Amino acid sequence: MSTDFDRIFLNQSKFSGRFRIADSGLGWKSANTGGSAANQAKQPFLLPATELSTVQWSRGCRGLELKINTKNQGVVQLDGFAPDDFNLIKNDFHRRFNVQVEPKEHSLRGWNWGKTDLARNEMVFALNGKPAFEIPYARINNTNLTSKNEVAIEFNIQDENYQPAGDELVEMRFYVPGTVINESEDGTAADQDNVKKEGENGLKREDADGVKPEGEEKEIDMVREEKTAAEAFHEELKEKADIGEVSGDSIVSFQDVFFATPRGRYDIDIYKNSIRLRGKTYEYKLQHRQIQRIVSLPKADDIHHLVVLSIEPPLRQGQTTYPFLVLQFQKDEDTEVQLNLEDEDFEANYKDKLRKQYDAKTHIVISHVLKGLTGRRVIVPGEYKSKYDQCAVSCSYKANEGYLYPLDNAFFFLTKPTLYIPFIDVSSVNISRAGQASTSSRTFDLEVALRGNRGTTTFANISKEEQQLLEQFLKSKNLRVKNEDKEAQERLQSALGSDSEDVDINMGSAAEDEESADEEFRASSEDDDVAEEYNSDASSSGDEEESRPSKKAKID
Repeated sequence: MSTDFDRIFLNQSKFSGRFRIADSGLGWKSANTGGSAANQAKQPFLLPATELSTVQWSRGCRGLELKINTKNQGVVQLDGFAPDDFNLIKNDFHRRFNVQVEPKEHSLRGWNWGKTDLARNEMVFALNGKPAFEIPYARINNTNLTSKNEVAIEFNIQDENYQPAGDELVEMRFYVPGTVINESEDGTAADQDNVKKEGENGLKREDADGVKPEGEEKEIDMVREEKTAAEAFHEELKEKADIGEVSGDSIVSFQDVFFATPRGRYDIDIYKNSIRLRGKTYEYKLQHRQIQRIVSLPKADDIHHLVVLSIEPPLRQGQTTYPFLVLQFQKDEDTEVQLNLEDEDFEANYKDKLRKQYDAKTHIVISHVLKGLTGRRVIVPGEYKSKYDQCAVSCSYKANEGYLYPLDNAFFFLTKPTLYIPFIDVSSVNISRAGQASTSSRTFDLEVALRGNRGTTTFANISKEEQQLLEQFLKSKNLRVKNEDKEAQERLQSALGSDSEDVDINMGSAAEDEESADEEFRASSEDDDVAEEYNSDASSSGDEEESRPSKKAKID
């Protein structure tokens, strides 16, 4: 006969369920009948009795918690028990499975320093022998050395089976001071051989030069490798958490690949469900389901080729997020690789998706492998060609220079920042001059207005030679294109009435006033001229007045 408990939460789940203890093992089933179809069809959780390793009883979020360390399935947390349930659970586990339920008290001091213990299934942060918190290895997605004495741990928020209620912690950082001495048997033996050889060389110098060499103890101290405690903790945590799987399990690897974003060179290990990027300073891990788009584009310099991965949620490095990974390859670089898959596994799962062996250009190989494993199609340049027969035009976004790729369904700007604007999100496109008050009439701006009042994005300093081809391409994609220059010219022509050059311009009442003023002025001037030419009295009177001497003043 089984023992049942209601309103129990599995692994901090949103909904409670029924927990059952039977002779064959443990079981939990959600009591929630609503929600999505995926939640309704969710299978109950079953744990065989053979998987039980240790069991702890402690305080939890919703009451008392039963924490089970399994042999192969990590940590299982069952929360929501009452204090009176302890004796019943303890007796059941002892009678059915011969396993002791150990009560565990947590440290409630609230201190942020202590000691870490990397146990079998979780990392325990303890203070004075009492755990303050535990982090299951299954929840750790990645870890990096952010500085000499600091280790960052990123948590997995993409696990479909893990749906906690409320907010989630996405990153935690540990400050680990001090140094440790690396003592490995193989390294020590090799170091002793090197010291022995150096000692023999020293004895020969003593025989030849009569100079006594320095003691071997000093040379042994120089050979001993010393590293920071943070680095040692980082390496041990990676091994315990099995981050990125084992290198030998990778399907294919690419060495020393240059990344424009995040900048640096990384080794790429591609696994069945994830990808691991290993650089000199940082390492990243992403799941295949995080890859939303794969874009393969030739760079405008005709030397390199770019492969862009759109990531959601983006990779994180501290406060910096990377929603796009930009890989750069030599255009003519070839590679020859063979997939690390058994013939049976390849025939059953990957025959229609991948090739067993590749011998082609590197960017084509990596694009095809990612396409087969993620199920995402590879986006390539479409119909657009610039005046110089390229699939991109040079421009600038804010203070950053780059290239704008008009694809069949979207705008794509590379490289920093990388922008992806689908045509379905575009309300209108406005073409305007780059600078009206300056002499930069050889360039124009492309202003992209987004739907839903989400603002505009402006790509500036595009060559005027590309305007007509770009405008024709955008209109062929049924986008609303506005040309400010053409509209201004049309308004000017309509205002000036430029249909006929001989037609007088109608200036309204102001024109009538000017004509009347001119007629009066011309009439009066013509009368004066006629009077002067045909009126003898006018001229004689004028001469007489000029020749007549002036009267002298009368003198009394």
